[in-house]
Amino acid sequence: MRSETEIIERLRAITKLPEGSRVTLGIGDDCAIYSPEGSLEDLLFTIDLFIEGVHFLRETHEAAQIGRNALARSLSDVAAMGGLPRFCLVSLCVPTWAESRWATDFFDSLGALAASTGTVVIGGDLSRSEKCICDVMVCGAVPRGKALRRDGAKAHDAIYVSGNLGGSAQGLESRKGEAWQRHLNPEPRLGLGVFLRDHLRATAAIDISDGLSLDLRRLCLASDLAAEISDPPRFPGATVERALHGGEEYELLFTVRPGVEPPESFEGVPLTRIGTIIEGPAGEVRHNGSVLPPMGFDHFRK
Repeated sequence: MRSETEIIERLRAITKLPEGSRVTLGIGDDCAIYSPEGSLEDLLFTIDLFIEGVHFLRETHEAAQIGRNALARSLSDVAAMGGLPRFCLVSLCVPTWAESRWATDFFDSLGALAASTGTVVIGGDLSRSEKCICDVMVCGAVPRGKALRRDGAKAHDAIYVSGNLGGSAQGLESRKGEAWQRHLNPEPRLGLGVFLRDHLRATAAIDISDGLSLDLRRLCLASDLAAEISDPPRFPGATVERALHGGEEYELLFTVRPGVEPPESFEGVPLTRIGTIIEGPAGEVRHNGSVLPPMGFDHFRK
């Protein structure tokens, strides 16, 4: 089986956008972009699966946590593009092992996050299955032509990350303490995404869902450049390996032009420079001088 990146690149090759399409960005970024005629905004579309046995276990995640996570993952994609959510569609296979109140808890939690972020739940689909499978599509919006993309980085741009990395991976392994809560309750950085777009004029961005090493590679591939980084900021107790490769962080990885100096934090979330975009083989990431393999999470890696 090919890697996820290879499959996506194959899909991009066979799904070319037709001439004159209002879709201005298709496969290959955190969101697709649709530009309605005459509108002052572009619409962002993203969709994300959340599957029992792949992304979570019934023994560790309650219905409320599953519902919140299912939406938070897609909201993080909108944040990475510098947008704000407008509405969502929710498809859910209610598991046969669930008790009668399970679906109520799922939707109460999802609805609470939706309400707090201005996301209107407008529909979806319900079914029944032996395992829980949910899929959330979110539509967001961004001022026309202002979406943050993966392909905008330039040589000499500074590379930054929000937050401290490795906590989610540490929590998944230990299942205790603040790290476990970090894993269970990701926080989409919607306000930060807007700040990057409007105030820092970030050149490129991506959310860290599959690990810094893999997601930075994706940004570099899209921008046809390479990167040089040092050790990223770590969640208390997390190893460098977890910070480099651990997934489900949902922090933002972004680049800014030389001379732009982000604040040390935004709304209490640290913003840390970890490196520089450089000329080099597209997608190559060097860590402390050595090539860093993209060891983050890939659904199709053996």
